[in-house]
Amino acid sequence: MSEKIKVYVGYDSREDIAWQVCRHSLLRHASAEIEVYPLKQTALRELGLYTRSADKAATEFSLTRFLVPYLAAHDGWTVFVDCDFLFTTDIVKVTQGASREKAVHVVQHDYTPANATKMDGQAQASYPRKNWSSFILFNNAHPLVKALTPEVVNNESPAFLHRFSWVPDDAMIGSLPLGWNFLEGEYPKPDEVPNAIHFTNGGPWFENWQHVDYADLWMAEREHYEKSRNDQASA
Repeated sequence: MSEKIKVYVGYDSREDIAWQVCRHSLLRHASAEIEVYPLKQTALRELGLYTRSADKAATEFSLTRFLVPYLAAHDGWTVFVDCDFLFTTDIVKVTQGASREKAVHVVQHDYTPANATKMDGQAQASYPRKNWSSFILFNNAHPLVKALTPEVVNNESPAFLHRFSWVPDDAMIGSLPLGWNFLEGEYPKPDEVPNAIHFTNGGPWFENWQHVDYADLWMAEREHYEKSRNDQASA
């Protein structure tokens, strides 16, 4: 593959370890060079790219994710992913079979949340196309994606952004296999480990979420990350 994939991981100051482990799992499995960045709201505000007033969103990257194509500033593939993901395979594979005629590709979930609360006691909301925006493969060359400017992100409603109303033709939204955004706790545990495990209700980095499915894989990845960090420090 000739073009480099850029990946932006939603960063929340309350979940730094989640970002670190997500990033490590992305890099460890990648078959080609990829760029991985934390999407930090504080930095975007300092740059004047995110100017919305503070809100009560569940995460600090609730709406900043839609700035990702603008930040990437290229015509290749760009991925946004929540920090509470664990990758078990090569992210480069997600572009295989992806159509350049589509504006975005997402896992098109159709479900009602199984839990009333998530993470650290936050209320679980239910809305159309819920969790579609937690993993987005952006086709940065597409006109609809190029039109997703900071002005749009800073002025349109959260519903407009998260429900992909900025892609007026549903045919422009490509569908990814469930394994690229497997919602732990919302779907039955499959026989094969998903490509990307999404701890959407809460992951092992939270005190009350130590025994969720695939917690052992996340903990093992954390050990990989901490070992590599210690090796670099002692080198």
